[in-house]
Amino acid sequence: MLMQQNVTTQKDQRGHTLEGVVVKSAMQDTVTVMVSRYVKHPKYKKYQRKSKKYLVHNPGNSVQVGDKVTIRETRPISKLKHFVIDSRISKMADKQ
Repeated sequence: MLMQQNVTTQKDQRGHTLEGVVVKSAMQDTVTVMVSRYVKHPKYKKYQRKSKKYLVHNPGNSVQVGDKVTIRETRPISKLKHFVIDSRISKMADKQ
């Protein structure tokens, strides 16, 4: 008898999910999102804030500068775009 393996695919496991703030939206269907993280220096043991900017696909130009968003990894959309907007956490208008 052949043993059949149960192969389960989880749609929620699509790669990395990050939170950041939109810093630029001057391009069509693309925004720049800055993701900050708080890390400890290995030698000096001091905590420091490091940040990185990602080009993110924004279909329909739905988010604006200053919005806090969640981005998720996806297939390569262009040379530098590998993330897509997953959801908007808060609007810039809510902060004012």
